[in-house]
Amino acid sequence: MFTGIVQSQADVIAIMRKNNAIRLKISLDSRLIANLEIGASVAINGVCLTAVEFGHLSDHSSFISFDVIDETLRVSNLADIKLGTQVNVERSLKIGDEIGGHMLSGHVHTQAVLANRIDSQDNCTLSFILAPEYQKYVFSKGFISINGISLTLGAEVGELFSVYLIPETLARTNLQNAVIGDKVNIELDQQTMTIVETIERMKLS
Repeated sequence: MFTGIVQSQADVIAIMRKNNAIRLKISLDSRLIANLEIGASVAINGVCLTAVEFGHLSDHSSFISFDVIDETLRVSNLADIKLGTQVNVERSLKIGDEIGGHMLSGHVHTQAVLANRIDSQDNCTLSFILAPEYQKYVFSKGFISINGISLTLGAEVGELFSVYLIPETLARTNLQNAVIGDKVNIELDQQTMTIVETIERMKLS
């Protein structure tokens, strides 16, 4: 489980393609591999991946490698990853950790496309296009995860939904570099999905 509070950005330093999967290697601050074990879960752009290798590159820099299977590549923007791309990183939640965002599984439902960006001195407004079949799960002031970031939805929802980012969120995440046309990973709020689907079943019964 994850909280949607991104701990760091990391650089993609190697991509090895094999059959329908890839081996992804990222470089990050050495503090983020403290107590890491092979098999541990790490969220990369909101996708729960399993650490298959890790180690040190220098005194302050380390690496983690992950195998990304075809189904994950199909539903997430990791399929379009390139060398030098910056990804959001969050280690898995531990008992006793503060939940600053909302509970996430790291199982991406779909992708959305950035349709508009407005930057101002105090915040940044990003508007995304969401596929029709997922729009029923998106509500004003509800939760959504974008590239692993826990965010609150704006008032306008539907085919187009917006989120508002403060400078701190931009500085800590890869949305600072987002441009129109970029695809982002979306994990919808599971509680909202359960309620919507339960109501739909009740109407049919």
